[in-house]
Amino acid sequence: MFAARGYEATTIRAVAAQAEVDASMVMRYFQSKAGLFTAAVTMDLQVPNLSSVPASGRGELLVRHFISRWEDPTRDDEMIALIRTAATSETVAGQLEAVLSQLITKPIADLGGERAAERGILVTAQLLGVALCRYILRLEPLASLSPEDVVTAVSPSVQRYLTG
Repeated sequence: MFAARGYEATTIRAVAAQAEVDASMVMRYFQSKAGLFTAAVTMDLQVPNLSSVPASGRGELLVRHFISRWEDPTRDDEMIALIRTAATSETVAGQLEAVLSQLITKPIADLGGERAAERGILVTAQLLGVALCRYILRLEPLASLSPEDVVTAVSPSVQRYLTG
């Protein structure tokens, strides 16, 4: 429901009705809509260990990894729900920021170098921007490019963020 309707339009009552339980049971176990959202939407991006890859190949590796995750037909809609909802909910935006910081920004910052934290957030912004425009808003011509063409187009920018 969160992926289809968004955070604001999803209600505890609607979730309870779909689950065929009383709304009070949802509140008992999750305390709030934010608690339910957190339990329903978890994200493990399975970011590869960048320190084990030569510096010159890290940008392409990251972009290829994220595109393959988005292109995977078995993926859940959790990433879509998080990105859509973060745009309209401060609570969820904080959750998304914490997840992305742990999974992308921090590992890049841990590689060290000048302005590492800044470079990490720029990589995050680039990858989120591609995901938003290609998979959620479906903006053309980005939405129709082959996955390989997206990797080829975006990797140099991510590489530049990683290495300066």
